[in-house]
Amino acid sequence: MKPLPFGALLVAAALALSGCAAASADAPETCVEASVPLAELSLAADARTAEGPSTACLSSDAIEPVTTDAAPALPVTVVDAEGHEVEVADASRILPVDISGTIAATVFGLGLGDDVVGRDSSTSFAGTEDLPVVTKSGHTLNAEAILELAPTVMLTDTTIGPKEVRQQLRDAGIAVVVISSERRADTVADLVTEIAAALGVPERGDELADRLTADIAAAAGEVAAIAPSAASDRPRMLFLYVRGSANVYYIFGRDSGADSLIEAVGGVDVAGEIGWEGMKPMTAEALVAAQPDVLVMMTDGLASVGGVDGLIERVPALAQTPAGERRRVIDMADAEILSFGPRTADVIRALARALYAPPPAPTPTPAT
Repeated sequence: MKPLPFGALLVAAALALSGCAAASADAPETCVEASVPLAELSLAADARTAEGPSTACLSSDAIEPVTTDAAPALPVTVVDAEGHEVEVADASRILPVDISGTIAATVFGLGLGDDVVGRDSSTSFAGTEDLPVVTKSGHTLNAEAILELAPTVMLTDTTIGPKEVRQQLRDAGIAVVVISSERRADTVADLVTEIAAALGVPERGDELADRLTADIAAAAGEVAAIAPSAASDRPRMLFLYVRGSANVYYIFGRDSGADSLIEAVGGVDVAGEIGWEGMKPMTAEALVAAQPDVLVMMTDGLASVGGVDGLIERVPALAQTPAGERRRVIDMADAEILSFGPRTADVIRALARALYAPPPAPTPTPAT
């Protein structure tokens, strides 16, 4: 059986969480050369042996909309990812919600941001600050809050629920379209096309899909120019999903989406290398077998265990890996790192900067 995609696997753990962790004391105060093109970076001699933590950041959190301004051609009827035949007759009040903010970013990329009436807690890019949040405890749909907004169409996926709320909204007359939960660098264009079709703007979808495909290819070329060419020199990377307050420690492996990101930055997905499928609870044996040079984590997850020092203290097996020995952890904002939408190319560039540039020197502690 093929493992579930990232979103469906992550939702069970995410639903148990609430609130955001405090900032990590270990995280650098500034991002790694966030505005400098990859080709202009002063690169580390060997990404496999670099020491210390880094934070990957986007140079901008804005979503660039398409230039095509064709009005939605409605009504349209689509068969969604759960097999429902849905008629969308009105896209004047759009509610896009999922666990990563990807659907909302795509709607804004299609130039329909002015028609968005609410957001999930992961949607935090420029232009969404004043939209009401319709998710409780971070990642659970709030039916009452949604109904108050009176959306004409809701775009969501299986990363957020429960299903009973989606059905309640359908019963209230809202067109609910469940979008595919597959999130990978090579499925971005498919996601755009799917969302554009549901909103009756296929021409806008074609423009956005073409632009993002070209941008992702350009980012891949930039990474290829600085990444090691020999497989033996490529950094061995492992994506670790952590929520310390809930005692959640998961490794993301093959077909989780994290493998796609690691491959995009020229790394070796060591979880897949040891046969790790999808997302499964971490074991000490798996960490030691994988021998990662670099751990990749979400920023809030790293903060939830007290930064790199707290992570190593809670996961003693890390001391038996190169990543643990060198405290080599790259973190990136939770809502960005695996979003795989309009910002995919920028996410790839940001992670590559953090991977291949020398980690920032720690800020000296002021003398007292």
